[in-house]
Amino acid sequence: MSTLPPLALVTGANRGLGLEVCRQLAQQGYQVLLAARDSAKAAAAAQALQSEGLPVEQLVCDVASPTSITQAAAQVEARHGRLDVLINNAAICYDDGQLPSTTSLAQVEAAMQTNLYGPWRMCQALLPLLRQSPHPRIVNVSSEVGSFAYLWGSVPAYATSKIALNALTRNLALELKGTGILVNAVCPGWSQTDMGNHGGRPVAEGAASIVWAATLPDDGPTGGFFRDSQPLPW
Repeated sequence: MSTLPPLALVTGANRGLGLEVCRQLAQQGYQVLLAARDSAKAAAAAQALQSEGLPVEQLVCDVASPTSITQAAAQVEARHGRLDVLINNAAICYDDGQLPSTTSLAQVEAAMQTNLYGPWRMCQALLPLLRQSPHPRIVNVSSEVGSFAYLWGSVPAYATSKIALNALTRNLALELKGTGILVNAVCPGWSQTDMGNHGGRPVAEGAASIVWAATLPDDGPTGGFFRDSQPLPW
C-alpha cells in the first residue's frame, strides 16, 4: 500500500485564493502542485510556501493554452505518475459594468478560453491520472454569478463563462457517477483578492470552502454547487 501523501494540483495559484488553497491543503498533509502561467511567479509563490515548511512545488500551466495544458499533464505524469485532486481555480475577466447588449464579444471569448475551456481541457488531460487515485476529486471554482438565481444583468462575460462551467461540472459528474471521482463547483464568495477589488471576506474563508470540496469523504456529494459546504441554486 502506498504511503505517499495525496497529490493536489491547483491552477491560477500564484496569488489570492489559489495560493491560499495551496497553503491550506499542504497544511492538511497534501503534496501540492502550485500551477501558474508565469514561471517566475509560480516559483516565487512556491518558494514562499516552502519557507513555511510546506510540501509545495511549482508547475507552469497556462490554462488558456492547450499546448501548455498538455505539457503540464505530461510533467505531472513524469514526476509523480498520479493525481488525487484537481482544482480548477484560474479565472479572468470580472467585467463589472459591462452589459450583454454592448459588451465586446472578444472579451467574452477570452473569458471562455480561461474560465470554461481551460478547466475542461484540464479535466480531459488529467482524468487518466485521477482515475488511478483511490479518492479522486475535481473542484471547479465558480461564482455566485454562475447561478441563474443571482444574475443581475452585468458581468456578462464572467457570468456566462461560470454558468457554462457549472454545466460542465454537472455533466462531468453525471458521466463519472459510480467511478469514485467526485466533481463539484464551489463559489468561494466575494473575497479580498485582486479580482474582488480587495473587498469582501478574508481569503482564508473563501479558500476553506474550496478545500472542503477537495477533501470530501468518499460518500460526499458530487455534481453540486456549493458555498461554505451549503448548496447554492443553479
